[in-house]
Amino acid sequence: MKNDPRKSLPPFEALRAFDAVARLGGVRKAAPALGRDHAVVSRHLRTIETWTGATLFQRSPAGIVLTEDGKRYHKQVAAAFDMLTQATIELMRHGELRRLHVRCMAGLALQWLSSRLAEFERLNPEVDIELRPTTRVPDFSSQEVDVDIRFIATYRVEPTLPPELRSVDIAYAPIVATASPAYLAKAPPIRKPADLLQHKLLHEENFDRWSNWLAAHGVQEEVDLIGPRLWQGDLTLNAARYGRGIALSNKLIIADDIAARRLVEVGAGLATFQPYSMGIYQLAARADRWDAPLIRGFREWLIEEIAKAAPNLVPPAS
Repeated sequence: MKNDPRKSLPPFEALRAFDAVARLGGVRKAAPALGRDHAVVSRHLRTIETWTGATLFQRSPAGIVLTEDGKRYHKQVAAAFDMLTQATIELMRHGELRRLHVRCMAGLALQWLSSRLAEFERLNPEVDIELRPTTRVPDFSSQEVDVDIRFIATYRVEPTLPPELRSVDIAYAPIVATASPAYLAKAPPIRKPADLLQHKLLHEENFDRWSNWLAAHGVQEEVDLIGPRLWQGDLTLNAARYGRGIALSNKLIIADDIAARRLVEVGAGLATFQPYSMGIYQLAARADRWDAPLIRGFREWLIEEIAKAAPNLVPPAS
């Protein structure tokens, strides 16, 4: 395009630096806000003065102040940035109607949630959903996460939720012993928790989980636990499916396996085998987007799916 007036624009980074310095009242205040070294910000200011051929700042021992040209130019630049910001927000809101980024504990994502997302997609064909398993609390200030599903341990001090977030408990997570019917058919009978010491126990990275579970079920004697260490709950659970021994898992994750008889809850119905509650699953999202249609719809759908799979694990509505 001939005589394109946009070619007169200075580099965008220089404009951002000029706006930040003018708003915040100095290079050293603007530098951390921009995530740049103060020398880089000063260089951007020189660039924009050279580009425009105007003196925009007056330097003094006390700092820098805008000249009259600088004040007039900043008023117009700030208005343009406001327009860009509003246009971007409107575009993001449009994107919110069809894109959903979900972060979830790996075990729940792999063993339970991923197999159900097809139903959510069928009900919401216009939605693009991204499910990412993670053990880390995500950064809600980015645009890469809308919903986070996390396991909150009851044996620790519950973390304080930042004021910009809102959460809801979606499922209890009692820990039970589980094994395949084939393994139990050929193994010694199990009538009380102590009987498990005669069985092959499947461990994660150490023996602590089984040790704590046994202690909570009255098995207090000193025992040297043995058995394979498979490092992750997903691996111990898969080993249990193949009849390699008895694993610990929470009742929501194994709900489908129990229904399909791939796994059996060891000691179910016996008074000595009470589920060992270690925590609860919690869904979190930004408070200012809590009732955005897509986030609210996903939250309500998820709670309904949990109620179908394991109604006794759904916390009472608060």
